[in-house]
Amino acid sequence: QVQLVESGGGLVQAGGSLRLSCAASGRTASYYAMGWFRQAPGKEREFVVAISWSGGSTYYADSVKGRFTISRDNAKNTVYLQMNSLKPEDTAVYYCAAGSYGFNASGYDYWGQGTQVTVSS
Repeated sequence: QVQLVESGGGLVQAGGSLRLSCAASGRTASYYAMGWFRQAPGKEREFVVAISWSGGSTYYADSVKGRFTISRDNAKNTVYLQMNSLKPEDTAVYYCAAGSYGFNASGYDYWGQGTQVTVSS
């Protein structure tokens, strides 16, 4: 069993930055690929980025490529999402997930509770 807790969300102006963290607990947490997904009001949950268990592979959605950076520290069982040049359309609840590497939400077994990111124009 893996528990995930996100933090770091908040309100930021367009063009600003935020760093989200996802702390994982559980003995095998570091062996899972990790992903970030987001869900805006009235929209379906969408893939943002994934990172392999070793951190050697990453995969970004086109909408965030070049602006967001994912990283992980397995010694701390923590995954980070650095978000730069934020846009109002990035406003959403951001969810951390652990599971199989990829962009499909169904491949992830464990989910956090989400953290709100709001970007004002």
